[in-house]
Amino acid sequence: MSIAVSAEPRLAGVTVDEDAITAYLVDGRVVSVPLAWSWRLSEATAEQRSRFEIIGAGEGVCWPEIDEDIKCRRNALGGVPARRPKSVI
Repeated sequence: MSIAVSAEPRLAGVTVDEDAITAYLVDGRVVSVPLAWSWRLSEATAEQRSRFEIIGAGEGVCWPEIDEDIKCRRNALGGVPARRPKSVI
């Protein structure tokens, strides 16, 4: 007998406050990163931060209004802060 278990983290829910992005995973883990790791979210209003969609069967979360996507494996929830784009002179 074999049991297939996905090692990929999946989101069950997300909260964003003035200090942190907190992801609640379906396996019971809770991952929190500083809000500053997403410059778009840190510059957004509280109302904008509250309007998100969990995407790809829990693979990530998207804030369409501010053009921000965070994946569970990569990006902030995987331990990599978002970098602000360099200005073009």
